[in-house]
Amino acid sequence: MSEQNAQKHSFQAEVAQLLHLVTHSLYSNPEIFLRELISNASDACDKLRFEGINHPEYYENDPNLHVRVSIDKEHKTLTISDNGIGLSQQEAIDNLGTIAKSGTKDFMSKLTGDQKSDAQLIGQFGVGFYSGFIAADKITVESRRAGLAESEGVRWISGGTGEFEVEQITKASRGTDIILHLRDDALGYLEAYKVKQIINKYSDHISLPIEMQKEVWQEEEVAEGEEPQGGQYVKTDEWEAINSASALWTRNKNEVTEEQYIEFYKNLSHDFEAPLAWAHNRVEGSTEYTQLLYIPSKAPSNIFTREAKAGIKLYVKRVFIMDDADNLIPNYLRFVQGVVDSADLPLNVSRELLQESRDVKTIREGNARRILNLLDGLAKSEDEAEQEKFKTFYAEFGSVLKEGLGEDQGNRERILKLLRFASSVNDDVTTSLADYKARMKEGQKAIYYVTADSLNAAKNSPQLELFKKKGIEVLLMSDRVDEWAMEFVNEFDGLVMQNVAKGAVDLGDLQDAEEKKALEEAAEQFKPVVEKLSEALKAKTKEVRVTTRLVDSPACLVTGEGELSPQLVRMLKQAGQPVPESKPILEINPEHPLVQKLAGAEQFDDLANVIFDQALIAEGGLPEDPTAYIKRINSLLLK
Repeated sequence: MSEQNAQKHSFQAEVAQLLHLVTHSLYSNPEIFLRELISNASDACDKLRFEGINHPEYYENDPNLHVRVSIDKEHKTLTISDNGIGLSQQEAIDNLGTIAKSGTKDFMSKLTGDQKSDAQLIGQFGVGFYSGFIAADKITVESRRAGLAESEGVRWISGGTGEFEVEQITKASRGTDIILHLRDDALGYLEAYKVKQIINKYSDHISLPIEMQKEVWQEEEVAEGEEPQGGQYVKTDEWEAINSASALWTRNKNEVTEEQYIEFYKNLSHDFEAPLAWAHNRVEGSTEYTQLLYIPSKAPSNIFTREAKAGIKLYVKRVFIMDDADNLIPNYLRFVQGVVDSADLPLNVSRELLQESRDVKTIREGNARRILNLLDGLAKSEDEAEQEKFKTFYAEFGSVLKEGLGEDQGNRERILKLLRFASSVNDDVTTSLADYKARMKEGQKAIYYVTADSLNAAKNSPQLELFKKKGIEVLLMSDRVDEWAMEFVNEFDGLVMQNVAKGAVDLGDLQDAEEKKALEEAAEQFKPVVEKLSEALKAKTKEVRVTTRLVDSPACLVTGEGELSPQLVRMLKQAGQPVPESKPILEINPEHPLVQKLAGAEQFDDLANVIFDQALIAEGGLPEDPTAYIKRINSLLLK
């Protein structure tokens, strides 16, 4: 089609910004562009395999899928071709002119200008095509989607600036050719040996052949009496595979090197960092499948958003079925990347069928066990490097793992063993529940913990005062998920898990008879004050009572057994969830001068409300009426 029929389009604003970063050497390792483009070509062939199940005519007369890399030194171009699914004209506009992912703005907002971290983001958001502009000052894409007529091909051209051009062309073969017009500083990629080295390094595991034109040594014909100048390598019309062309997960794990595992992960996940650990197994039994599962070294930026999906690729008998098969891994392990290849699922399996399949449930449970075993091995290892890996994992994914307490009852105990918490004994070093149990005081019959909105709030909670006085360790839980997750935990290893901010304080054998008698006497002595407080604060409190849990503070708020804590109430309200009405219990310290002053206070109601509001602030809340609180404080100060 003539040039006049070409249409010009502007890049999406985020793409234009991205291209600017790429062309200014965003990628710390420039040869990565070849890995990204070959990976995309392989994905296109996988998609044809999948669509070809129901549409065998898509294969036309070309059933052998492959990726081809060709070099043209004369025109300074490097071309990556595939005979996969291809693109229609509209798909070229949509996929190559925009970042075709939800959360694009979120992606751009996280770009920092830091070369290493931004490169990782680009991989996570699946925009590796644009890496071609690392080496090229112009990219031409020629493609035809399988199933369309030869006349419905498309040519897409861009110099990596603000615009791209699209025109309809005739293309005899289906699939895509990406033609990189190399910059002068990237002409080294015209050397066949260098291209082969890069492909062998990054893409050897690709499960279909990556081909280059075979080169043969041609001897120079020398006329009689002339000196030979030496022969040369010349390309033939024959194509040869330069990779092993076997899916890495199908190999025996004893035959796969650590470097190959790492490179496969990087290709699979578009992550520039090596994974922390991986598990590769063939599972046999009622359900047969192969799993190759990786734990990344860094959490993706969208790990807590609705867009976050599990990074498991599903294959059936080596045929690619789908990306992000979230039914194959529990949601609390959604950070896991990898491949599952099933021998039992049908090739036409759909997402709907995955939800109902018993085989899928078996695979999901098997994957969960494998990852938890892997983490347990890191946590228990005596090797310092393995221990550091677990610490890195927990810093990145500990909050996500805790979600499993509510989602996976069958593995709850195993998850609990992996959790780590700061404590009132040492808030700089985290501890496991097993280590906490080993340090418990004689006669202690519960594991005590407190939840709060921050570590400082937990550490300074009035609820801890009696425990600190008696030298009883309390776990400090300050992740947003803690309050919700601990609702599903009643005990650990035979010990009750006790939130010190819920219910009346009961230290059992750790509280002597004298303390219990003192509480009874104080309750009797302060009965008139308690009754008056109950009346003054009846709109705010469920109950007012005397306590021995406080040492330095005048009062604290306590949640009744079986009721939602203030932290969880605040979290649900922020999420727009309905929250049942409930009031806290106010506990007062009879030894505190401010409480003792209550008995004869002229401004009893003001002082009562100030004590309540201060208790609310101490546990991370805010007074319902801050202005009224300030007025009461000022009034009392003036008195």
